[in-house]
Amino acid sequence: MRDKYFIWAAMNKPQQVTLVRDVEAALVPVGQKVTLKKGQTVTIVQAHAGTCTVAVDGNLFWIDCKDADALGLSPAENPCAQIHHKLTQEEVEQLVWKQLKNCYDPEIPINIVDLGLVYECKLTPGECPDTYNVHIKMTLTAPGCGMGPWIANDVREKVLQVPQVHDVTVDLVWDPPWSQDRLSDAAKLQLGLL
Repeated sequence: MRDKYFIWAAMNKPQQVTLVRDVEAALVPVGQKVTLKKGQTVTIVQAHAGTCTVAVDGNLFWIDCKDADALGLSPAENPCAQIHHKLTQEEVEQLVWKQLKNCYDPEIPINIVDLGLVYECKLTPGECPDTYNVHIKMTLTAPGCGMGPWIANDVREKVLQVPQVHDVTVDLVWDPPWSQDRLSDAAKLQLGLL
């Protein structure tokens, strides 16, 4: 985990902020729910699409986009909010993948698509006409990571923002195991592996 912190420091400029209110967070990588207290100074080491990873006293914590105001940040805008017309299945699928690219592993500053964590994304007809159910199979970089439920919930909430998506199922799978070979070229370049 320590090596990953140095990757962040090289790629982002950490920013110290004081919490303006109590905020629920998850201890990374175990996923234990904690409350960070108002007035506490935290260092933002990663902020993407409304989720933030902060450092406090040598520990890392993940904060959901709905609580960005606790850090003095504006919540991320839903990129799908301006769509007011009926979409084709292909357009819905494109928006689903766009939303998946707004989901991040709290320990690595690269979206889950470019990390190669998404193994499958299927749309099937929903209960109502012109609606879709989305089934996603994804993995994590390490099977023992306690952040799996947090990341899966973030995926589910972001994909549910896509118009005409009725339901989202996210399954965490471990076969095949994730490896660096699954990284996109963009991710490899960002991590200095190319």
